[in-house]
This record gives sequence, structure tokens and C-alpha cells, in this order.
Amino acid sequence: MSASLLRRGLELLEVPGRGKAPPPGLQRGRNGLKAAGAAGRRKRAPEPGRNGATVKGRVVKSAIEEYHKKKAVNHLRENLQYMLKGRLAANRAVTEKVLAQNRGRKAKDQPPKKAAKKKPEGTVFTEEDFRKFEREYFGIP
Repeated sequence: MSASLLRRGLELLEVPGRGKAPPPGLQRGRNGLKAAGAAGRRKRAPEPGRNGATVKGRVVKSAIEEYHKKKAVNHLRENLQYMLKGRLAANRAVTEKVLAQNRGRKAKDQPPKKAAKKKPEGTVFTEEDFRKFEREYFGIP
């Protein structure tokens, strides 16, 4: 056994109050008494008069109050008022430019192409031209 373990065992066997105890703030080391530091601190044994499992000093909380505190709150009305308060509309061209910058390059990210409107097909020839054509080619007067 090491000397420190033997010394510790002897200290534990001593009857409390009989042995020569060092003054508070000092601890016994290999080289005599020295100041107690963070490295030399040990966990003290719990005092027999204190029990940590008591409810002394605790306030009993109402279950209803706890429920109301943690109940979900609907913030829709405040959010709508906030959103409707600031009615600043941006320029449409600027909005489109920003949206185009944020859009990806993949085909799935592109907006659908708008089909060009077809103009109604009209004829270049008039009724007079058709009659003239009939007369020349079919011989109908």
C-alpha cells in the first residue's frame, strides 16, 4: 500500500474531534500543511442532518397554469396586421429581375414558356383576284 492511502485510512479511523485538525482553509499534504486549492479539493461526505430529496423551499405549481403557459398561441391576427401595414409594392421589372437571379439553371426551375399568340390567318388575295384567276385558268366568264 502506498503511504498516502495508509495515512488516509488512519485519518478515517480516528474519532472525530480527538485528532489534531488543521485550521480551516489548510489541508495536510506530503510536505506538511498547505493551502487548499482546486486540485486538492475533495468531495465532502454529506452531513447526516441534511437530506437533498426534500421539497423545502419549492413552490407547488398549478397544472392548469402550466398548461396555459405552454399552450400554443395563434399569432395569425398580429401577423396579418403586420403584413398589411407595410403595403410597399416593388416595381414589377425589378421583381422579375430578382426572381430570375434566384432561379436555378435546371429545366425544372425554369418557368413554362408562354406560347406566342397566333394571329388569325388571313388571305393575301381579295375576291377580285380569285375571280380573275378563275377566268384565266378555267375559262369561266
